[in-house]
Amino acid sequence: MSTQPSVVVPSSAPPPAPRNSGTARPAYGTGRRKEAVARVFLRPGSGKFTVNGRALDDYFRNSVWRLIATEPLRFTELEGKVDVACTCRGGGTAGQADAVRMGLSRAISRHDIELRPRLRKNGFLTRDSRMKERKKYGQKGARKRFQYSKR
Repeated sequence: MSTQPSVVVPSSAPPPAPRNSGTARPAYGTGRRKEAVARVFLRPGSGKFTVNGRALDDYFRNSVWRLIATEPLRFTELEGKVDVACTCRGGGTAGQADAVRMGLSRAISRHDIELRPRLRKNGFLTRDSRMKERKKYGQKGARKRFQYSKR
């Protein structure tokens, strides 16, 4: 048994920086919808929006999908003030647009903490948990049955 007293040495590491500080590190958010996953990086800039290395208009050809994906920027009045870079995988285009919307909302809430309550209240930070229902055995699909034959 050691009789030496235990000594607590203060760590020399600096305290962590606040989340909404103006560092060069981009704000990050992950969004998911159905099978789609989007990683969204947000940094101060001129309003450039890229998805998988392509411009927003090239990636989301449907105007409704573009509207859904950029909705958090318009709501928080950050459109034209930040650059957004996204990578999307899985799912279809509509699911990816919703995943980008959620990832962008999470990145904005990390970028500026004061905007988080407004985003939460208006449903931007709520995950849409609806998924495709699985096919059951003895049936044609999730709900559809094989045709019934009386005789």
